[in-house]
Amino acid sequence: MVTVAPALPRATARPPHVPAVRHLGPNWYATVMGTAIVAGAGAALPAPLSALPGLRTACAAVWTLSALLLAALLVARALHWTHHRDQARAHLLDPATAPFYGCLAMALLSVGGGALTVGADWIGARAAVALAAALFSAGTVIGLAAAVAVPYLMAVRHRIEPGSATPVWLLPLVAPMVSAAFGPSLVPHLPAGQPRQTLLLACFALFGLSLLAVLVTLPVVFARLLTGGPLPLALTPTLFLVLGPLGQSTTAVGRFAELAPGVVAAPYSTGFQALAVLYGVPVMGFALLWLALACAHVVRAGREGMRFTMTWWAFTFPVGTCVTGAASLARHTGLDCYAWLATGLYVLLVAAWAVAAAHTARGLVSGALLAAPRPAPAAPRPATARTT
Repeated sequence: MVTVAPALPRATARPPHVPAVRHLGPNWYATVMGTAIVAGAGAALPAPLSALPGLRTACAAVWTLSALLLAALLVARALHWTHHRDQARAHLLDPATAPFYGCLAMALLSVGGGALTVGADWIGARAAVALAAALFSAGTVIGLAAAVAVPYLMAVRHRIEPGSATPVWLLPLVAPMVSAAFGPSLVPHLPAGQPRQTLLLACFALFGLSLLAVLVTLPVVFARLLTGGPLPLALTPTLFLVLGPLGQSTTAVGRFAELAPGVVAAPYSTGFQALAVLYGVPVMGFALLWLALACAHVVRAGREGMRFTMTWWAFTFPVGTCVTGAASLARHTGLDCYAWLATGLYVLLVAAWAVAAAHTARGLVSGALLAAPRPAPAAPRPATARTT
């Protein structure tokens, strides 16, 4: 008699475990934004500052680094969604993390914008235009999706306590403004006539969409700051995020003014030129006021023991947008004070980027930045007296 051994159950195929990316959140795209803006802002400095020997080469090298960072993060985040979907969904349902999905769009857009300004020096004009167009299209679609989806989730799925507003809420709303500032650079590469006019006015619509959304949200953030006290130490750097829509919108109206002649008919072309100054000057003034306020809060937090977190990258991209905004005002007003302002802010940007990049590299090598967040300490149990 022949005996047949019972069939062993087949092992179910399991996806490979990738623990290194389990806690890699969308906030990591801020490293791409903060690196790319160093290159873009350096190239935008007014002459003769932008003609300093070696500056353009250094900016091209930094842009290349930002493009490599973007590629690495896109792969890492794809692995995160593939192998850790539970954690990815938890990020979407976390009101403190979900707004950072706007950083994905801005990372794509900032690298795309840098491709046209300095990347073309290394990869060629044709490749730069193709890359910029692809990243602009993807970044704009993702940015619009985030601008709708994140506020929807905050209203419907998230549990947000009264008085918990932070500047992080602005992130998905600023992404369309980055598209508005970057899109005009693609206008000369389109056929003359309606294609150019359509893109320019579409960027103007993105400008209005983002600006009005920010104007609705910013008072909530400011009111929380005044009535709820200072932000927690780890969140204090996020106060710099308010500079993002201010500097980026000033940059955008400047780009509209430069591209409008020959694309839209008068008097609209001259209207854009007036808007660049009449809008940009007061908004940049408010940006400087907010910069002083944010710096005061950061100094206070530093004295109280603020340590490095990924929120320190908020010191980079928003300041970079103020550099490009001030440089735009220098071109449109001819005033030297804006040229010096752009230079001073750029020095601050480079210093902030160097500090954030060094701490991030150290945290990656040690593994601290990719480790699971530490649970909050449990509250002590109340003592009870035993009665007999």
